[in-house]
Amino acid sequence: MDFRKKLTEAAGRVKLPDVSRRQLLVGAAAGGGLLLAWTLWPRSYPTSLVPGDGEAEFGGWLTIGRDSVVTVAIPQLEMGQGITTLLAQIAAVELGADWRQVGAEPVSPSGHFPNLPLAAQWAPLWANFPSLAGEPDDWLVERFAGATAFGATAGGTSLAAYEAPLRAAAASARDMLVRVAADRWDVAAEECEVSGGFVRHSTGGQLRFGELVDDARELDPPDPPPLLPVAAFEDPVFGEADAPTAFPRIDLPSKVDGSHLFAGDIRLPGMVFASIRHGPVGLPELFRFDESAVAGIRGLVGVVKSKRWLAAVAESWWIADQALARMRAHFTGPGALEQAVLDTEIERAHEQRADLGERIFELGNPDAALGRPSLQRRYDVAPAVHVPLETASATARLVDGRLELWMASQAPAGAREAAAKAIGISPEDVVFYPVAAGGSFDARIEKQHAIEVAQIAAEIGRPVQLIWSRVQDIQAVPPRAPAAADMAASMGGEGQPLAWRARITTPPFMREMGHRLFDNLTSEAAREESRGKADALAVAGAIPPYGIGEVAVDHVPASIRLPVTRMRGGAEALSAFFTETFIDELAVEARRDPFLYRMALLGGAPRMAECLRRASRLGEWDGGRSGSGQGIAMVRMGQDPARAGHIACVAQAGMGPGGARVTQLTAAVDIGRIVNLDIARQQIEGGLVYGLSLALGSSVKYESGHPVPRNLRALELPRLADCPEIVVDFIASDAEPFDPGELGVAVAAPAIGNALFAATGLRLRRLPLLSEGL
Repeated sequence: MDFRKKLTEAAGRVKLPDVSRRQLLVGAAAGGGLLLAWTLWPRSYPTSLVPGDGEAEFGGWLTIGRDSVVTVAIPQLEMGQGITTLLAQIAAVELGADWRQVGAEPVSPSGHFPNLPLAAQWAPLWANFPSLAGEPDDWLVERFAGATAFGATAGGTSLAAYEAPLRAAAASARDMLVRVAADRWDVAAEECEVSGGFVRHSTGGQLRFGELVDDARELDPPDPPPLLPVAAFEDPVFGEADAPTAFPRIDLPSKVDGSHLFAGDIRLPGMVFASIRHGPVGLPELFRFDESAVAGIRGLVGVVKSKRWLAAVAESWWIADQALARMRAHFTGPGALEQAVLDTEIERAHEQRADLGERIFELGNPDAALGRPSLQRRYDVAPAVHVPLETASATARLVDGRLELWMASQAPAGAREAAAKAIGISPEDVVFYPVAAGGSFDARIEKQHAIEVAQIAAEIGRPVQLIWSRVQDIQAVPPRAPAAADMAASMGGEGQPLAWRARITTPPFMREMGHRLFDNLTSEAAREESRGKADALAVAGAIPPYGIGEVAVDHVPASIRLPVTRMRGGAEALSAFFTETFIDELAVEARRDPFLYRMALLGGAPRMAECLRRASRLGEWDGGRSGSGQGIAMVRMGQDPARAGHIACVAQAGMGPGGARVTQLTAAVDIGRIVNLDIARQQIEGGLVYGLSLALGSSVKYESGHPVPRNLRALELPRLADCPEIVVDFIASDAEPFDPGELGVAVAAPAIGNALFAATGLRLRRLPLLSEGL
C-alpha cells in the first residue's frame, strides 16, 4: 500500500461530526452546559466526547456536570468483555467519584483515542517498514494511529492503550476541583481529600463535584497530573472470599431489563428493513435473479443489486427475506469451493514447505540439531466459524449527502471510511454512532455490512436496517484459517527436548485481514495480495515457553481459495494446540508425568511455573496416568514480557452418553494487576467455554461453496448441560495488567485433547477433536 499517501490524506481528516448522547448512565440525569478549556495537552485531533448543557470536559476523556454526574468516554467496542466498566472504574478511582454517579458514553472514532499498542503490534499489516514501528511510543505508530483514528478493539490491548491517558485526565480533573475547593476554604490543597464524589477538608467542609466545575474551568491543568499510586487500581476485593463486587458492571442493569441498545435495536422514523444474499465461496458475482417473482408482494419496498450481492428491502425483515428466497439469486465465478479442493490446497502447500516456508524465529542451530528428530508429529486445524449471538447488523440514513451509520464495529474508523467510499462521499460526511455488539469473537473486525447498508440506503432513499441471517453470517464472515503443523524435537538422555521445530502451514490470514481492514480490498483481492507471503502474526505464540536451547519456527503460507480472518484467541490458539499437544507426546515418549515434564523446562519462567503448579494442585492432578481422564496444558500470551498473561489448565474428560464429555476445567491465571476481579473471572470462564466449543465443534466443511452446517444447532456448540464445572484461581501479581479474554480460548483445546488421550489412549491431533471419530 502507499502508506505515505494514506497517512497524508488521513492527516487532513481530523474534523469529526457530532455524536449521539450517551446510552449508558448510572446515577442522576445530566443537565446544564459548559466546555472546560484544556490547554495542558495541545493535540492535533479533537475529542468526540461532546459535553452537554451544564457539563465540563476534562482532557477529552470525561465530563462532569453541575449535577456531579461523571461521564467517561469509551473508545472501544463493548462486545461483552466489560471494557465499558473497566474504563469507567479507572476514571472513578482516579477521580475519587462515587460509582453510582458514573456513566459511560461510547464515542465515535477519533485521533484523540488511538490504540497505540495494537497499532504497533499490527505494524506489519499497515506499514511499509514495520521495523520502524515496533513500539507503541514510536513516532510512526503515533502518527498513523492518530491520523487514521485507529482505535480498533482487538488483541487484548484496551487497558494497555487507554488506562494511562484516562488516569491522567481524571487525575488532572481531581487536582483542579481540589484547588477550587481549597481556595474557597482558604486552606492548602494538600489538606483536602477526594472521595465519594466530594472534595473534603478535615474541618468538616465538603463540596460536590458539581459545585466546583464552573470555577475549575478557569484553572490550568497540572503538569504532570498527580496520579494515585498504582496499588489503588487493583480490585479491592481480590483475595477476599465471597466479597461483594466493588464495581458491578455498568451495563448489567440495561442488559437484564432488555433496554440495552445493540445494532439490531435501532429504530428510526420511516425505517425499512433489508435482507441480503451473498454468493458461495468461489462464486462471488451476482449472475441472475428473478425479480418478477416478487411483483405485488405487500410491504416490499425495493430490490437492490450489487456486483456481489442481492438485497430486498421491505416494511419488515421477514418480508424482505421471503422476497429474496423467491427471487432465487444465482452467482458466478471461477468455481464453487469444495472441501476436497480446500484440503488439497493445504496439503499441497504443506508438501512444498521446503520451497515456500520462511523462518520466523530461530534460537541456536536447530536444523543441525534436528538432523534426525527423536519425535515428529503432524497436527491439523479445520476452519472454524465465529457465530456470535448477534449476526452482522447495521442501520444507515443518508440525507443531503450526509450518512448516519449505527453499527457495532471493532474497527469503526475503517468501517466509516469504507461506507463513505462505497457511496462516493467523504468520511467527514459520515456520522458514526457506535453501539454495543451482541458478541463478536473478532467477527466485527470485518466491515462488509457497513458498505452494503450504505449502498442500500443510498439506493432506497430511506433509513435502512440491514440484518444478515444466520446462514448469511456463517457464509459471508471469513472463518478462522485452517492450519497444519509439523512438530519435531530431538530428545536428550533423560527425555528432555534439546531442539524444537514448529513448521506451520496456514494462509497469511493476518495479512489478508489487514488488506481488507487498511486497504479496503475485497476478499479476493486481499487474498491475492497476500499470496505466498510469510506472516509472523499468523504463527504468533509458536515460540515455546520452555527452556529449550535450539528452537525454530517456520511459516509456510498456504494459498487457498477460502477467505480467512482472525478469531478470538488469535494465532496463539492454533499454536497452543500444536505446542501443548506435542509437549504432552514428548512426555509420554519419555515416560514422564506431563506436569513434572513441563515443570522441569520452566526454570526461566517463574510466573508460568507458578500457574502450572497451582493448577495441578487445584485440579488434583494425579499424574495423568492412563484411564485418569486428566489432561494439562499451559499458555503464555503477549509480546511484551512485562505485560504477558499466563494460564495453566487441568481438564477432566472422558467418554459418556453421546461421545466425549468434559466434566471439569481448573485454571490458574496470572494476568498481572487485576483491575476488576469479577470481569476477569467472567473473561476466563467465557474463554474456556469458547475454547471448549472450538475443541469439540464450531468447524465447517464446504459443499458447492457453502459452509456446512449452516445453523447453530448443528455446529456442536456446548449447551448449558455440556458446560463443565469451572474453577479459576488468580495469582496475585504487581505486573502490568493483561487482558484475560483470549487466554482461556487458547488453553482449552490442548488441555481437553490431552485429557481425552488419558481417558481413551487415543491421541487426537486434529481440531475439532471429534472430527477424528471419537
